[in-house]
Amino acid sequence: MTLPPKSAELVERRAILLGPNVSTFYDEPLHIVKGDGVWLWDADGRKYLDCYNNVPHVGHCNPRVVDAICRQASALNTHTRYLHDGILDYVEKLTGTMDTTLDTAILTCTGSEANDIALRMAEGMTGKRGIIATDATYHGNTSLVSQLSKSNVPTVGFGLNQYFRFVEAPDSYRAPDPDGNRFADAVAEQIAEHEKSGIGFAALVVCPYFLNEGFPNHPDGWLKPVAEVVRKAGGLLICDEVQSGFGRTGTHMWAHQKMGVVPDIMTMGKPMANGHPVGGVVTRSEILITFRKGYRYFNTFGGNPVSCVAAMAVLEEIEDKNLVANAKVVGDHARVRMTALQKKYDFIGDVRGSGLIFGAEMVLDRQSKEPASEFTDRVINAMRHQGIIHSKLGRHKNTLKIRPPMPFSKENADLLFDTLDEVLAETPLTL
Repeated sequence: MTLPPKSAELVERRAILLGPNVSTFYDEPLHIVKGDGVWLWDADGRKYLDCYNNVPHVGHCNPRVVDAICRQASALNTHTRYLHDGILDYVEKLTGTMDTTLDTAILTCTGSEANDIALRMAEGMTGKRGIIATDATYHGNTSLVSQLSKSNVPTVGFGLNQYFRFVEAPDSYRAPDPDGNRFADAVAEQIAEHEKSGIGFAALVVCPYFLNEGFPNHPDGWLKPVAEVVRKAGGLLICDEVQSGFGRTGTHMWAHQKMGVVPDIMTMGKPMANGHPVGGVVTRSEILITFRKGYRYFNTFGGNPVSCVAAMAVLEEIEDKNLVANAKVVGDHARVRMTALQKKYDFIGDVRGSGLIFGAEMVLDRQSKEPASEFTDRVINAMRHQGIIHSKLGRHKNTLKIRPPMPFSKENADLLFDTLDEVLAETPLTL
């Protein structure tokens, strides 16, 4: 691999200044210098269709968000120990999109912080520390929250792993569970193990659409059985909506609504303010009151005036531009296009998604369903060279992860799939 001189220089400087093991995308890392809507440009002026980034939720450099940030930054930015109405207006509008029981919030800077608070809330409410998650997910990188991700658990830590137990991630392709009862039974088994150990059960943490697990195809209401198991055991249901929220499914504002449950605690991050660092926890007032009594929590930057106007602008843009409806229309079109490719190529084993979360699982053989992980990686890198950016996920890293900004159009989708068709025709399944 020969990188352009400037990119090679940046890679070398990163290794020196940022240390080893700082990840980049693609075999040849991109040097991105500009974004606009669903498009990105590299340092050489080449244009790329962004089919991956959910952080610029309402489009790169969205004018409404940029203007809101500039206006507020030129007036005032400080912490929440001074009074300002921006945080109150935002929390009112945000919680107004949810069940009436979810009526209070803490604003943070990241989803990791939000999930860290959620776990402490669960301990505060239950007096117990046992947490359950799936075995193929990711919820953040604090010392506590990193324990939720089996593939990212640090080799050094603070002995926190004893408090975490895992269930197999749902897989609608290889192990269908259409009513969610098998998943609920697996969680019940781990609850019993937590109780038997003396640690006790505090909470189940899930992305309600299981994005990192490969967004399996589940009917609406699928999480109801496991929610009943969790509540019966006296635990809390924590829904991490960092990736699945803000209308991305095209059917609901929040994926937990699609899955038929009201969480006790909901966490958010990445897309909240279109790239401005904002995260949040929304919960019932009794849970937040208990947390506030048990922890003297303060976040210097969380909920600052600039962050709040940026986050408010995102909600206004979603509403004014009907972006949830757009996600439904474009997502439906995308799955028609992907299904047509599945009929053409035997290595596309499964097509799935909802709204502007869609993709396909690549296999070496449809009968055995053996993952085609290396092939998937070659496809992603070939697409990058054709000006299309997306990624992969799932336990076997063989599912195309297509999760574009919400203004993504049918025309954008057609360019994506026309290019994907060309790449799939030219990329060998095995080397």
